[in-house]
Amino acid sequence: MKKYILIVLLLSLTISQAQKTNENDCACCTEAHQEFDFWLGKWTVYDIKGNIIGTNTITKAYGNCVLKEEWKSTSKSRGTSYNYYNLSDKTWNQVWVDNSGFNLTLKGNYINKKMVLTSPLTKSEKGNYYNQISWFKNEDGSVTQTWNVLDMNHKKIREAFKGIYKKNVK
Repeated sequence: MKKYILIVLLLSLTISQAQKTNENDCACCTEAHQEFDFWLGKWTVYDIKGNIIGTNTITKAYGNCVLKEEWKSTSKSRGTSYNYYNLSDKTWNQVWVDNSGFNLTLKGNYINKKMVLTSPLTKSEKGNYYNQISWFKNEDGSVTQTWNVLDMNHKKIREAFKGIYKKNVK
């Protein structure tokens, strides 16, 4: 009887440990980590007039914990961003760097089917402002990205960029 109880106990512990291992196999496979997945893919990017302005490839990396962006404009501009969900403060974050030396950090959330990320306050001689970039999936499967510059009261000063992402067909 003691052997039977010992075997059942060991078997229970083994099954319990196996379940914990399976739960932790993909630390970034939560629903929140998948909110930005609508941006994944190889895209041709158009301006609002329908002109091609570049290409962008968005992939998952590092165990599904990062969305990596690789931007190439039709001019010489090239850039990369790393996008990740921070479990500790439950926000999405982006770090962008391009070949001109420009960099941008953004933080925000996926709300009402739109990813909205905002920079910390940027202080300049021309005035203080925030950068806010939003992405949303359109009914036709394309994605619209809008970059607005906001004043201290978060009111729109101007639109810095608007691009329509259309997936490349193989």
